[in-house]
Amino acid sequence: MKKTDTICNNCHQKVVGNYCSFCGQRMTVGKVTFKEIFNDLFTALFSVEAPFLVTIRLLFLSHGTLFRNYLSGKRKSYYKPVAFFILITVVHILIRSLIKYDPFDGMEQVETSKVDPSLFVEAGQFMVTNINNVLFFFVLTLALSLKLFFYKYYTFVEYLVVSFYLVSVYSFFGTLALLYLKYLDGSLQALGMLLMFIYFLFAMVSFFKEKRILVLVKSILSYIVALLLYVVLGFGISVLIVYFKQ
Repeated sequence: MKKTDTICNNCHQKVVGNYCSFCGQRMTVGKVTFKEIFNDLFTALFSVEAPFLVTIRLLFLSHGTLFRNYLSGKRKSYYKPVAFFILITVVHILIRSLIKYDPFDGMEQVETSKVDPSLFVEAGQFMVTNINNVLFFFVLTLALSLKLFFYKYYTFVEYLVVSFYLVSVYSFFGTLALLYLKYLDGSLQALGMLLMFIYFLFAMVSFFKEKRILVLVKSILSYIVALLLYVVLGFGISVLIVYFKQ
């Protein structure tokens, strides 16, 4: 038998069977083809047991199960939190670009020829327009807030994992809100944040094994603190960016 038939091309270990028992790569790997690329993409995203679909399903049907399973060590079954966050954010940016959504469309415009907008006004506009670029700060503030109000359950890093998933859902709601605001009613600017708030409460009740009333109270406080810190931090960064661009 040829060497390539018994040695894994990925980790160079001896293999018996069709798959490597060390790294999991199949033994029939050859030159990269378009068919292989699209098959892998389809399998990773749309097969019944694909991590992406499993993650999506649990995020909306059993939030607590996903969070507890991932933190307890069941990792391979789910889409990685950071990768999931990046993917959903990219989809949000693409859709926003395709529909040419302008958050200030329909609002009263300041006549810049008569009034010179202040640094803070420009910073606020910058933050709203580039909200997808500062979402990472929401991940940080949400994790910090969860650690503050639910400190005895998990570490800050573990709450960071949960926050990546939660803010990914916020991006998803934000994408739906863009479509609604663009084509139906442009006056409900806080729609995405409202949906996220309701989802967050349900997710926390499912996640933590305390009395529901206590979890709800802590969750409301946690969300408010996280949101305030996010606005302060995001706005502060926006002020610095606008200031140095002038």
